[in-house]
Parts: sequence; structure tokens; C-alpha cells
Amino acid sequence: MIAIVDYGAGNLTSVKKAFDWLGQSCAITSDPAEVQRAEKIILPGVGHFSATTALARSGLQKVIEDAIGRGIPFLGICIGLQWMFEGSEESPKTRGLGLFQGCCGRFPASVKSPHVGWNQIIILHSSRLLRDMQSSFVYFTHSFRAPIIDVTTACCEYGGPFAAAVERDNVFGVQFHPEKSGEFGLRLLNNFGEL
Repeated sequence: MIAIVDYGAGNLTSVKKAFDWLGQSCAITSDPAEVQRAEKIILPGVGHFSATTALARSGLQKVIEDAIGRGIPFLGICIGLQWMFEGSEESPKTRGLGLFQGCCGRFPASVKSPHVGWNQIIILHSSRLLRDMQSSFVYFTHSFRAPIIDVTTACCEYGGPFAAAVERDNVFGVQFHPEKSGEFGLRLLNNFGEL
């Protein structure tokens, strides 16, 4: 079963509908015990980075960290990706999970923020999450962006390049919303479900 983590800041219903359409077993949950039993975990996110503080308060953060340590596949979407870094300028006192080095930053004043709508991602190298997929247009909605690092598997250009997807071992993250990105997004979610 895929656990879609409910911490009060995610596009949960759309993600669940996508997996339902793919015929993959999933459940929306805020119960740490249910997340602990999951075969895969997804952390969606919409809104302000400070919303991730609810994960530590609820005990979900520890369960997610333990699951990642056991090799359970984990996918962060939007703020879920940003949470995997050390933090974000959006909420400087809120610590991220620190799985990846670097801090998420604001878009420059030269471009409209938030970055909303369809934009092209460029796949940089082979990826389990993006396997058998080509660079494509996907749907974004965010005001802060993750830096490009050594585990960036896809990037996007908007006021400069930023990480659109990251991947290391059993940990995956996408800045865009696969549940709103048409056929490409469904293929990505299906790839995750089949890991």
C-alpha cells in the first residue's frame, strides 16, 4: 500500500485519484502507525514551507525518517521535495529533513512569482523515477525553488535553472505536480508505484 501523508498541506485528493486511476492501492493517512506499515510513502505539499513543522509535532517525521532508513521508497512533491533539503528561505527557522545539502530560495524579482503553469523540464540523466520518459512540459505552482545538486535528475528554467526532480537510492522528489501533469505525470506516478 502507498501511504499519502496528510499533514494539512497537500493536494491529497488529486494524488489519490491518480493512483486510483492507475489501479494502485493507496490511502490518505495522518496516522504514523499506518505510514510505518506502508510499502511506499508520498509526501505532497502545497502552501507555506512552515507547514512541514506539523510533521515533527505529529510523529510523522520520525516515522518517515525510519522508513527511508529501511529502504522504503519515498516521494516528495512540491513542498515535499523542498522539505528534503536543509530548509527554505520562505521560513528560515523551519528545518528541513536535510537529506540533501542546500536551501531552497525565492525566485528572482526578474520573473513573476509564484511560478504557475506549464513549463518544460529537461531530464539530465538516467533515473528510476523517470525511466523510459523524455523531457516534457509539466505543471508547476511554487514561489521557492530547490538548487541544482549532484542528485538532480531533471531541471527547469525560470529565472535561472532549478531542480525539478531529485533522486538518490530510495528517495525521490519532484517540484512539479505529477497529479496535474497529464500523461507524463501519470507515467511518473506509475513508475513510483512499481518500484
